[in-house]
Formats: sequence, structure tokens, C-alpha cells
Amino acid sequence: MNRRSLLKAGMLLTLALSVPSLAVERLDFKDMEKKAEIDVIYHADFPQEKRFKTMLRNITNHLSVYNFNPFKIHIVVVAHGAGAKFFLKDLKGTKWEKEPIDQKAIKAKLEELRQYGVEFYVCGITVKRLKLRDKLYDFVKIVPSGVGSVAYLQKLGYAYIKVQ
Repeated sequence: MNRRSLLKAGMLLTLALSVPSLAVERLDFKDMEKKAEIDVIYHADFPQEKRFKTMLRNITNHLSVYNFNPFKIHIVVVAHGAGAKFFLKDLKGTKWEKEPIDQKAIKAKLEELRQYGVEFYVCGITVKRLKLRDKLYDFVKIVPSGVGSVAYLQKLGYAYIKVQ
């Protein structure tokens, strides 16, 4: 291998290592911890788009009380069952395929909330049962169980909120 080929291979390797992984991250309970003065779970297991958008608006309002400071407040949305559909890039091939969900608006809001440290967890049982892994947004984290994660985070001191 000549010097030019070696240099090119080194540059490609460096570039590959600097690009963040697009794979969906898996978390275990041991990976979860308190991260701020106030830690909160928003529980999303419901199918209504309007209710989900209300929850996202509530999260924005909640963050605003703390001036969007991630050292003051950390929010995790835990979704399972029907709530998982709001974290999918594409509904084709899912049981929600015919639902008229405004995925573009929801994704934009999720991306905005991510800027303030909001994390999105989706139940691994739901993902496996409904074969959703390849459909999830890359910023979603798969947890072993949605309800198990809610209980574990509460044990750690997270406050629990569910929008009605």
C-alpha cells in the first residue's frame, strides 16, 4: 500500500469515528439516574394525537418555569403501547398505518425539546412485539420495559406526570 492510499484510509477511518452513530440506543435500568434538581417522567401510553401534543406543550411550559436550564430540570418521556407511535419515522407496516398523524409537526417539537435535554424512552417490549426498531427516530432510547422504567425512575426520585 502506498503512502497516498494509507493517508486516504486514515482520513476515512477518522471521519467514520467522528460521525455519531445513527443506531437507536438501548438503556438498562442501571443506566438511568437523576440528572438535575428536578427530575420528571411524562408517561405516554395513550393513542390520541391531540393529547400527545398537549403533553409536549406542557413539557415546554414546565421547562420554561426553570428557564430551560437542564441543570435545574430534567424531563424523560416514557412511551409504551399506543404511545410508541409518536416516535416512529414512518407508520407504514404498523397497526397505526391508516391514522392521520402529523408526524412532521410532532418530530419538529420532539427535536426542539431535545435541545433542552428532554429524553425519549420507548418500551423494548412494545418495540419487539410490534417490530418497530427500524422505524424509531434515532434520538429515541429503548428501555427494557415502559412501565418498569416508570417505576424505576420513580424509585430514583423522579416526579410522575400523565396528561389526561
